[in-house]
Amino acid sequence: MPNSTSAMVDKTGLRWLWLAVLVFAIDMITKAYVHLNFDLYESIEVLPFFNFTYARNYGAAFSFLHDAGGWQRWFFTGIAVFVSGVLLYWLKKSPYQEKWLNAAYTLILGGAIGNLVDRLYHGFVVDFLDFDLGFYRWPAFNVADSAIFLGALIIILDAIFVKRPDPKEVKDD
Repeated sequence: MPNSTSAMVDKTGLRWLWLAVLVFAIDMITKAYVHLNFDLYESIEVLPFFNFTYARNYGAAFSFLHDAGGWQRWFFTGIAVFVSGVLLYWLKKSPYQEKWLNAAYTLILGGAIGNLVDRLYHGFVVDFLDFDLGFYRWPAFNVADSAIFLGALIIILDAIFVKRPDPKEVKDD
């Protein structure tokens, strides 16, 4: 007979944690490679509109609060810890069959933890994916940011397109 923890993981969204681990691992490996092999702001053209450019982000998305004086490191660390806890709770409450939502939660979780580790270890987040479309240069980002964005997009699309029964209309037999 399986123990209660194993049964809980098998029946809930916690079974999807492998995806968070995968995102975290890819994020850490790519950031370590860039941090160890590139000089700050060094750039290598991959495609005419896409470069690997080593940048440091002391703030959040789009360098929000980048130059706030240092307190933002701990502010964003607290947010990442809180959001990670909420996502783990939602995964625990979500049935395993909610594939899209569970994937979204774990993508965000893996990305949040990846950026959290960077922030705690370096004091900044390593960014390196750099898109320059000529008329617009997107701020550099990383694998964690991509996973967070993709997870948020899935949650939005799920909210718009997936019809769930109203809990008030579900009758207990």
